[in-house]
Amino acid sequence: MPSIIIVLVILVILVFIALIKTIQVIPQASAAIVERFGRYTRTLNAGLNIVVPFIDSIRNRIDLREQVVPFPPQPVITQDNLVVNIDTVIYYQVTDARAATYEVASYIQAIEQLTVTTLRNIIGGMDLERTLTSREEINAALRGVLDEATGKWGIRVNRVELKAIEPPTSIQDSMEKQMRADRDKRAAILTAEGIRQSQILTAEGEKQSAILRAEGEAKAAALRAEGEAQAIRTVFESIHAGDPDQKLLSYQYLQMLPKIAEGDANKLWIVPSEIGDALKGLSGALGNFGGSPLGGNRSDNGGNGNGGNTIPKQGGGTERREQPPID
Repeated sequence: MPSIIIVLVILVILVFIALIKTIQVIPQASAAIVERFGRYTRTLNAGLNIVVPFIDSIRNRIDLREQVVPFPPQPVITQDNLVVNIDTVIYYQVTDARAATYEVASYIQAIEQLTVTTLRNIIGGMDLERTLTSREEINAALRGVLDEATGKWGIRVNRVELKAIEPPTSIQDSMEKQMRADRDKRAAILTAEGIRQSQILTAEGEKQSAILRAEGEAKAAALRAEGEAQAIRTVFESIHAGDPDQKLLSYQYLQMLPKIAEGDANKLWIVPSEIGDALKGLSGALGNFGGSPLGGNRSDNGGNGNGGNTIPKQGGGTERREQPPID
């Protein structure tokens, strides 16, 4: 009796194990390779799957999602014999679980080695400057080679990125000096352009200011001249409206003579030759009122009377005389 119970327990355990091995649940975006007696039978997709227990076995479970694999820096020699370290990142996806299991032993290691060799071939045909400025070109070339080589492995390379390109330290120092010199050059050029533009604007402003100032002075001079002309016209019209005779003009003429000698520095002054005519007219006027002519003496030169302060001169004109200042 106890032996029968033991056998039944063993049978229950075996049945339970068989059920576990019969029912296989595959997660979403995953696949499983089934082998029967060591030979590939089929690929289990996501969901509930039934296999023959103790005959079928699960060889490998593969993630079908896109994977990201970074590779360590690899030393690569450029065309100008400089060693640069390049970090790469590969984005790949398994499209055929069977090929990824049986066509290559380790597709991760295979992709890494293929990336290194392809990268060395591509960089070996470029100099350092082109390597630093041609990331897109390198990525496209590397992706094309990897996608073609990994297609038979059931792998699709979606993207290849160069994470970092590190030239030697001496080259980095030279590049920094070159960049600093280039920035200083651009700064000097911009400063010179700013000074030039400032000087141009200043000159333009001074030019406009001079033009406006000249226009203002011209207008002011024109207005002053117009005002003086109007004043002269007004005086002239006033004189003509008053109808002055020769006697009044002679008297005004003689009144202006003392103003010529005003000032302590006036030691030399000019006596106009027309003063004889003025004295003649004034003496005639006084003779009419007082009955005796002014001056007593008459000149024989042209009939003009000259007083004690004038000296006759042949041909008319003016005469210069030295006279002390009038206090």
